[in-house]
Amino acid sequence: MYEATRFVALPPVANRNAKESSMCGIIGYSGPRKTTAILLEGLRRLEYRGYDSAGIALGSGKSLRIVKTVGKIAALKAAIPADLEGNWGIGHTRWATHGGVTQINAHPHMDGSGKLAVVHNGIIENHHALRAMLEKKGCVFVSETDTEVIPHLIAQYYKGDLLEAVKEALPKLQGTYGIACIHADEPGRIVGARNGSPLVVGVGSGEMFLASDITAMVAYTDKVIYLNDGEIVDLGVDHYSISNREERKVDKKIDQITWELGSIEKGDYPCYMEKEIFEQPESIERALSGRLDAENATAKLGGLNLDRRQLSAVGRVKVIAAGTSWHAGLIGCQLLEGLARLPSQAELASEIRYRNAVVEKDSLWFTVSQSGETADSLYAMREIQRKGATVLGICNVVGSTIARESDGGIYVHSGPEIAVASTKAFTSQLAAFYLFSLLMARMRHMAREDGAAFLAQLQNVPSLVAAALKQRDLIQAVAKKYCHAKDFLFLGRGMLYPIALEGALKLKEISYIHAEGCSAGEMKHGPIALISGEVPSVFLISDDYLREKTLSNIREIKARGGPIIAVGVEGDEEARRVADDFIPVPHSDPRFYPFTMVVPLQLLAYFCALELGRDVDQPRNLAKSVTVE
Repeated sequence: MYEATRFVALPPVANRNAKESSMCGIIGYSGPRKTTAILLEGLRRLEYRGYDSAGIALGSGKSLRIVKTVGKIAALKAAIPADLEGNWGIGHTRWATHGGVTQINAHPHMDGSGKLAVVHNGIIENHHALRAMLEKKGCVFVSETDTEVIPHLIAQYYKGDLLEAVKEALPKLQGTYGIACIHADEPGRIVGARNGSPLVVGVGSGEMFLASDITAMVAYTDKVIYLNDGEIVDLGVDHYSISNREERKVDKKIDQITWELGSIEKGDYPCYMEKEIFEQPESIERALSGRLDAENATAKLGGLNLDRRQLSAVGRVKVIAAGTSWHAGLIGCQLLEGLARLPSQAELASEIRYRNAVVEKDSLWFTVSQSGETADSLYAMREIQRKGATVLGICNVVGSTIARESDGGIYVHSGPEIAVASTKAFTSQLAAFYLFSLLMARMRHMAREDGAAFLAQLQNVPSLVAAALKQRDLIQAVAKKYCHAKDFLFLGRGMLYPIALEGALKLKEISYIHAEGCSAGEMKHGPIALISGEVPSVFLISDDYLREKTLSNIREIKARGGPIIAVGVEGDEEARRVADDFIPVPHSDPRFYPFTMVVPLQLLAYFCALELGRDVDQPRNLAKSVTVE
């Protein structure tokens, strides 16, 4: 994003208010290799997005074969006959939205002739009306899905040219979609279209790929083309063409994937989540790399696409985000106010997108999203842009929709994050906010020597995080002791309050234990009623002016028999004595404790989940990128 590739605002996209697409997975292949193996491998790499069924359509000669199952990719692989092979095909992992989790509802779906197959990410809002119209024309539907109207509709226009049929059918679809279509009478051809759901073309040597995510094809090519909304791709074994709604050919830049296949493998780790937790020293270092200006004691963020005069005119900062990214935004806003004296506020994207938000002329907005595809954040960003605001992105995924549609921003360079629960992307998002805060503070009132001190401390964050990770065994023992509790409280103050929220979210996400994060100062205003011997309280204790107040809160809970897990600064013997279990982190400037204190909470959630036998990387009901409302 943003240093390497300038953010370009796209033209208005039709049907902005449609419901968002579900984050399923699509893979398509046309080429000389064994198609079955490539489709299965692509689907396996898309598992992290969340799904409940899967299927493939294989073309051979002038016939199509469909295999689909409920459950994991392993079940699909077992269901495919050993001799089933093809020259081209499409595959899909489905997350049920319309219709239950059944084999019939799984993708791909076909038309009545059995010659046209479609996989689809998204929601077709007018599917009831289309189904009624198509049934009157004699079409017979076999599933409960909205997707099945697509192949039947395309078939109505098919006269020997799949691309033309798709182009005629698309204007009839209301909603969001990323689709891939094949027809038995056109061997090797795949037609894809995007409106609100990601699609990426992979350009190989004598072979072509189409996928919802570059991870599905990174084992085979490092050259990709990101489709924009309203674009249609027509690809074969050794060619592709892209056009838009106006049927004009679009010349697209081919981007090169810079990360290696090994970065999306587990390596020696049992789970992606553990691997990503322990990658944080390196991922934070990447987020900072090339952005520290020691000579001027400030940060360099060329991708903002704003000059000094424009930055100096900023009077307030607003952040749009969801979930973990919102927690990063809360910390970023506290830092901006404290360091740069800029009024700042973090907004939940799901709320602000339905509010008539006030956009002040001197405001600068950020949209924060690991995937760059989070629907609530994307749609909120578009609404704020309509009101004339400049919106910058903080994203991890290069070429994502938020990255392309925002006015500038910061790539966090975490590398691929596969586990559903975000860890390394969160601390890299923090790094981005720390860089921006330093930049703004130095432009406003911060003295050079203060900037140099802050910069030096920021450079030391990766080593501080590495030191915090050395408490792995201690945290595992604490998790084993408390993992059978039904409820947890997480408490912190100041910049550690959002970390308490993040710790509670992590525990909920992957262990399914109910947890609540709150400000320690709010204990007596309600949450103290929850205290009992069966409810552990996890306190975050800094060594700043709030330390004594936090210790006082701990004593209130101890007096009522509540177990205390304290995450505090090494050497804080009073905190160690008052707690039942104490997890130390290295001493630093208190402004940098969000980096080190979140690490024990990530590991606590991880080890609780392992003890309880949870699927850590793919927790139930969750998808990596939330693109449904």
